[in-house]
Amino acid sequence: MLILISIGNVFALFLEEVPIIKHAVSFFLLLLVVLLLTGCWNKRELNELAIVTAVGVDKTDEFIEISVQIVNPSQIAPKNSTSFQVPVFTYHAKGRTLFEAIRKLTTLTPRKPYYAHAQVIIIGEEMAEYGMNSILDLFQRDPEGRSDFNIIVAHESTAQDILSILTPLEDIPASKMLKSLKDSEDVLGTTESVILDDLIESLGSIDHSAVLPSIQILGDADAGKNSSNIEKMDSPANLKYSGLAVFKNYKLIGFLTEEESKYYNFLHNHIKGTVQKVPCSEKGKISAEVLNSSTKVTGSIKNDKPSIHIQVDLEQNIAEISCPVDITKPETIDIINKETSKLVQENLEQTLHTIQKTYQADILKFSEVLHREDHQAWKRIKKDWATLYPNLPVQIEVNVKTKGIGTARKLKVD
Repeated sequence: MLILISIGNVFALFLEEVPIIKHAVSFFLLLLVVLLLTGCWNKRELNELAIVTAVGVDKTDEFIEISVQIVNPSQIAPKNSTSFQVPVFTYHAKGRTLFEAIRKLTTLTPRKPYYAHAQVIIIGEEMAEYGMNSILDLFQRDPEGRSDFNIIVAHESTAQDILSILTPLEDIPASKMLKSLKDSEDVLGTTESVILDDLIESLGSIDHSAVLPSIQILGDADAGKNSSNIEKMDSPANLKYSGLAVFKNYKLIGFLTEEESKYYNFLHNHIKGTVQKVPCSEKGKISAEVLNSSTKVTGSIKNDKPSIHIQVDLEQNIAEISCPVDITKPETIDIINKETSKLVQENLEQTLHTIQKTYQADILKFSEVLHREDHQAWKRIKKDWATLYPNLPVQIEVNVKTKGIGTARKLKVD
């Protein structure tokens, strides 16, 4: 103790001898106190807020309608009651603008909506066709918002209906949507999760094109809004992802089928895992699990004529066989590799035809590839890209390697 007092006395004498340091230390201590006192200026009590887990935006006539999915506070508090309570509530409000609709929600909700925990934003199909500009602008500007939420398009439905479906197993429907999106992206490859920042970056291309995952209601939508949807063994309604929505100039212009969406992800180098079904007889098929896929896209511009080359290399394991083949023979594996390559290439070409010819949307960002390959040549042809793109020559090469065949060697299949 005496040592500490002595050190303190020495430090005080030092400050007296050096007044500049004394003032600097005093200012620092004062600043520290001010920061500590104001540290909670933006504090909000949980019991004063309505926690929003999902947001929906629809276009109805001349109005914009917003829907919010709010967590039932009793679901996150200790449960003393045995009676059923819905895990979430939904509220809806209309306005001439999205911002006005959001403010009008406060006249309905018993607590102020808090959006920092929103996991997904659902865009109704009609709203997506109308245009995404105002939605992106508002969520970019929102100081309380976040940019890592997933954006999803409602297919053949409204965002309000999607958010009203109660989901079994997952109490919070927004959590179900997010988990299903990630799972289908990882193991099937028919979807692609897109957050706000990614969408804005993608729409910054020359034709403002992008893709978003789409979701639809399977079954009875009205029944899906009732508690019976999570009380029955076979739910009357379910939410299902249904491929990708295609945007150009900020507007929805169409949808890719689930199969086309899978092969788009091959072209986009976004396949994490999927399944290939290769014919091996009149009725039989071989199912293969794609373990790894790598896509390389290169471009060239010769005499102001652009072209693209795509090389896809994939590795697979044999998962299921329903035809009498002996996969222990190297020649059988060679045939499987060739047939898989042929199948993948045909589907890639068909998907590319839909993207280039039907939608004429550069969602694979070939313009960026050409720009990187030859900046000066790209500057010359950029103004004509809209007419060049639909007829752009694209060469596709597919290489398949089968790595695993499993423990079953040869089966007799009727």
